[in-house]
Amino acid sequence: MAKAKTVHACTECGGAAPKWQGQCPHCGAWNTLVESVATPAPTRFQSVAGGRSPVRPLSSIVARESPRVPSGLDEFDRVLGGGLVPGGVILLGGDPGIGKSTLLLQAGAALGAAHKVLYVTGEESVEQIALRADRLGLVNAPIELLAEVQLEAIVAAIGAAQPEIVVVDSIQTVYTESLTSAPGSVSQVRECAAQLTRLAKQRGIVVVFVGHVTKEGAIAGPRVLEHIVDTVLYFEGDPHSAFRLVRAIKNRFGAANELGVFAMTERGLKGVSNPSALFLSHHAEPVPGTAIVATLEGSRPLLVEIQALVDPVAGASPRRLAVGLDPQRLALLLAVLHRHGGVEVAGYDVFVNAVGGVRIDEPAADLAVMLAIDSSFKNRALPPKLLVFGEVGLAGEIRPVQRGQERIREAVKLGFRTVLCPAANRPKHAIEGVEVVPVDRIDQAIAWVRGR
Repeated sequence: MAKAKTVHACTECGGAAPKWQGQCPHCGAWNTLVESVATPAPTRFQSVAGGRSPVRPLSSIVARESPRVPSGLDEFDRVLGGGLVPGGVILLGGDPGIGKSTLLLQAGAALGAAHKVLYVTGEESVEQIALRADRLGLVNAPIELLAEVQLEAIVAAIGAAQPEIVVVDSIQTVYTESLTSAPGSVSQVRECAAQLTRLAKQRGIVVVFVGHVTKEGAIAGPRVLEHIVDTVLYFEGDPHSAFRLVRAIKNRFGAANELGVFAMTERGLKGVSNPSALFLSHHAEPVPGTAIVATLEGSRPLLVEIQALVDPVAGASPRRLAVGLDPQRLALLLAVLHRHGGVEVAGYDVFVNAVGGVRIDEPAADLAVMLAIDSSFKNRALPPKLLVFGEVGLAGEIRPVQRGQERIREAVKLGFRTVLCPAANRPKHAIEGVEVVPVDRIDQAIAWVRGR
């Protein structure tokens, strides 16, 4: 807080002087300067900063679990770690037209039955929001709307309405009068987000920011924006596809990297309870070049079909293309497949794809990728109802992955009867309805598949 200082003001004209003197420098009157203590101007954060916090020992603090507020959308709650937390600040980013406003309008309509929701729109008018609500069948949803972009007006409206959940769509459109830069600039986004975050913490309300993204897919604005908030969510998916993925990149109240799956319908976004079925192609007969892998997205096992195509090279040099997988890791796996698996594809183009637009970052898909490539190269399909997972090292060994039993149980639910996995992931007790085949090296896995 700024310190008080002494000023000298003239009683005749009100002019100020830096120090006491006999004659006023403004009006020329004598003996009219009066000494007084000036009240310091309030700081920018004084209105929302609250009182000072005392120093307390850790042992004196009673830890308590924050209560969760269900959003009404099960897949959204899964990504959040169980629901909204009072005082939590959430940042939702995604490409234009992906469905961010639709998702939050649906969540706000479900929350409005038991909680007061204020939807602040800076990009659309309230009439446009009403049109979207009409298309979604939410025209009578108990939500209060505010079309405003000035921070001071938004804070005043929150103080007057006393909402429990506030949606700001979007944070890049909000500006404060205390700064002269344009809305969307680094300083404006940082300042407005910090002010609203402090307001959320002080009053215990949930604030959800909608964030723009850059051409590279990162949230626009300063990187500090993601550090300020409690939860960062990314809305992913192909706008031309009906499926949308909401991924948690950061979550102070739950697990990061959780995944929620939605289907875009005429009535809005619908949660998909069994997302594994979306990423599995239904072939009438086993097809060469396909393998099913069990990957983990947060705490959820997810079955994804890996497709590979090995074709004689048409140009001067062979092409290596990976969609949904790391291209550099594909080159590594091809070298291991040649050295330790005896599969030579130097004169062939190799294309690998993860079905459904999902992206797989964990190395548990290594074994499935290599077997799919070998299957396409030999033009021989893998055994039906076969699940594959495991990390492959440079020496050709198949290394264990985390939570192997959960992956196997997810496969059993979907009707898989055989699991090819690392020997270290073999269950201690037999799992009914599935045969587990443990392997230690890539050449053993290839020999087992070709011998079926």
